[in-house]
Amino acid sequence: MRFVARHSERRAIDQLLNSAAAGRGGSLVVSGEPGIGKSALIDNAVEALDGFAVLSAAGTEFEHDLLYASLHQLCAPFLEYRVGLPAVQRSALEAVFGLGEQTSPDSLTVGLAVLGLLRAVSLEHPVCCVVEDAQWIDDGSRRALVFVARRVAGERIAVVFAARDVASVRGLADLPRLPLAGLSDEDARAVLGAVSYAGLDSEVLDRTLAEARGNPLALLEFSHDAGPFGVASPRRLRAPVVDALAEGFVHRLERLPSAARSSVVLAAAEPVGDLGLLRRAAKLLELDIAGLADAEDAGLLSLGPRLRFRHPLVRSAVYASATPGLRRRVHGALAEATDPETGVDRRAWHRAHAVIDVDEDVAAELERSAEWARLRGGFAAAAAFLERAAQLTPLADPRADPDADPQAGRRACRLLSAAKLRLQAGAPRTARALVAQTEHLPMDDRGRAEARLLHARVDFQLGHSPEATTRLVEIAMEFAPDRDRETYLEAFASFMYNDNQPGRLRELGAEIRKRAPKRESTRPVDMLLDALLDQIMLPLEESVPTMLGVARACRAAAASASTGPWRMNLACQLVIDLREDELMEEISDRQVEAARDQGALAVLPQALRYQAIARVAVGRFGEAAASLAEARAVDEAAGTAPLVGAELVYAGFRGDLDHFREVQAQLGRGGRPFETAGQHYASAVLHNGLGDYDAALDAALAAERRLRAGSYSIWAVHSELVEAAARADRGGEADAAMDHLGALARANPVPWAVAEWLRARAVLGREEDCEGLHREAIDQFSRTRVRVLYARARLTYGEWLRRENRRVEARVELRAAHDMLSAMGALGFAQRAARELRATGEQPRRQGDSRPGESRLDLLTAQERLIAGQVAAGATSKEVAAALFLSPRTIDTHLRNVYRKLGISSRRSLREMTL
Repeated sequence: MRFVARHSERRAIDQLLNSAAAGRGGSLVVSGEPGIGKSALIDNAVEALDGFAVLSAAGTEFEHDLLYASLHQLCAPFLEYRVGLPAVQRSALEAVFGLGEQTSPDSLTVGLAVLGLLRAVSLEHPVCCVVEDAQWIDDGSRRALVFVARRVAGERIAVVFAARDVASVRGLADLPRLPLAGLSDEDARAVLGAVSYAGLDSEVLDRTLAEARGNPLALLEFSHDAGPFGVASPRRLRAPVVDALAEGFVHRLERLPSAARSSVVLAAAEPVGDLGLLRRAAKLLELDIAGLADAEDAGLLSLGPRLRFRHPLVRSAVYASATPGLRRRVHGALAEATDPETGVDRRAWHRAHAVIDVDEDVAAELERSAEWARLRGGFAAAAAFLERAAQLTPLADPRADPDADPQAGRRACRLLSAAKLRLQAGAPRTARALVAQTEHLPMDDRGRAEARLLHARVDFQLGHSPEATTRLVEIAMEFAPDRDRETYLEAFASFMYNDNQPGRLRELGAEIRKRAPKRESTRPVDMLLDALLDQIMLPLEESVPTMLGVARACRAAAASASTGPWRMNLACQLVIDLREDELMEEISDRQVEAARDQGALAVLPQALRYQAIARVAVGRFGEAAASLAEARAVDEAAGTAPLVGAELVYAGFRGDLDHFREVQAQLGRGGRPFETAGQHYASAVLHNGLGDYDAALDAALAAERRLRAGSYSIWAVHSELVEAAARADRGGEADAAMDHLGALARANPVPWAVAEWLRARAVLGREEDCEGLHREAIDQFSRTRVRVLYARARLTYGEWLRRENRRVEARVELRAAHDMLSAMGALGFAQRAARELRATGEQPRRQGDSRPGESRLDLLTAQERLIAGQVAAGATSKEVAAALFLSPRTIDTHLRNVYRKLGISSRRSLREMTL
């Protein structure tokens, strides 16, 4: 087909495909409203390909909740290439396609398996993956395909998505995008002139242009329906273009023979376009599938190896126009014709749409599919199966006793299970509606207690308000002591950060400990609960061993796909308090991966915030900002109130007083939490950086008072307290903080904890060898990943040297501190270092001034910086590839880009520039 418009857009796709053929793969998202020409543009480019293996899939409204439905379409024709994959990846693919054991592969392994499969195909041919209607692909397929799209830079693979609304599809917004707008009048006339309807008179042509509003599909359809006298419906000018198009397709369907209409509805209910399946189903309905040829002649669909509707609007319009009875019949036939071994989920879904009344057999089949989807991390898919199962569950006799007859409460049980999954999937309002449906259904006592608890969890998730927290705690305490330790853990953890009643947390801990005594256990829930209770209720020396036990178990737990990411949030806070820097990074990253892999959008925002705190500690402020931005976006999409403690910490280390005040103003408003622990710590950091030591000390002392009263305070605040007290000449108020720092360094003598203790002693200046303490603190910090604290230690040492009138030596430390703090973005502390440097008689370098080559590091992308850092540290391309789930060829491609941008040619030069 000759294209008469969108030449620049076509060149963009051609450039992607040509680069992929040359081994420089990539991805592209073509976006725009229905009918704007996404499919036509992509099809035109793909049809011109020579020697490519083309894989295609299309999302549909009907299969949005069927896990991995789009992967089935995309990969099924090339599954034989799985034989060369690593065993774990091959098993994951076979599980997804129902060809092997019913294992539960995590989404990361599935993504790696799909990438491996495409690589295997690309060894013979360049690969082009086309995913139409990406806004409707199921969650499991979306995660896998976005994973692949981000990792093909060094492959002979191109991935092209077509989507109506990119913002509604997580992951697509981060990929290169090609938006399509309406055609200009000139291009629209060229399109009409290129088709067989070119004989339109000028009046009809102008009316068609006005009605279509630049939409190419509307141009063709409206001109086709103009009629011999050019009579067109004035309603088109008033109605949305999409509605007018759908109406036109239905009119075209209605002109077909009755049997052909039924066959087209059958095809619309079968999203894959499998003609063999359609033949079997048509036979069951006593239909002649040859009638589809009439629909092809009418321009509604095309027949080939697969049936394809002319446009997704045709499918949805046809399906919506069918009577309910016809829809049930075609779904019933499709269910019966679907292979129960390889299409178990799709068969259950069709059966669910085929029944007219309650049906326990179908409901039970849906429940089995829900459990399988849940095990694979498809929370949204599992919830959808359970919701439909609940609708089909027969109602119990109102006189039945749910405590004596488990069958009586089955519908409510399925609704509650669906609500839990919706909450985990980040849809709290939907979860609340499902819980509400159980209010008038028969339930046993445990079911009613679970409904109340789930309602409280939803309220807490939506608002994180003190009232919601208190309610969650109260309901949790009504449960049996041993049965619900996880509920106790959730209640206690939620109250830790939202305790506006000093002392209440310790009282709650005592009550929980009475109901659930401490015990030897390897279960994460038991270990975390005991560690948090010990941290609040026992002296530091006695609580650290239990906390360390959790920390030691964290690495194994973090590597397990079964570990809930919200538990890892709690573990991350523990290891930060213990000053375990390696575990802090490892767990903060893993909890984000787990939340994404499991589709646990309810806990992803807080996981991202812990990741941001870890990024701040290691001096990667840009990445911290990206994590915080994503957390805000997820909260906004879910309609939940954001927690802002991590934002305050970020603003505090940045020295951004205006942003800090803006975020602080949100605390406690509209029922939001006060987040006192995070606020006190962040405020102390902010004011220490700005040199307002009295304000920093006041914030830190407020945290210390809460700690003495039995509330939680972030342990790092003690280091801020000592620094503020020393600088404000109020050293006597630092005694309790010094005791805490010393006790922690003795109980857990890791470099970070020891460094903070040494630095506090040096800053306070009560001992003779302050210089030795400063130097030893810097040495200990240099062994950690916490670069921001290492830079601050050099700052305080430089300040001490200047006050000792050793200006030359002071300049070395202050210059290094200023450069490091400026580079990472800790501008408040950098300005403090600049003031000190000027006091020595040296002007600090202005922001933007740099040593040769240093400013060019800013030209690198975040991923290029990550790769450059690992290579500079001595890692091989193969080692970096394994760590980042990329191929060595992709790593080498990124390295070539790094060398080009930095103007260097070797790894040695890279080490010299980045270290």
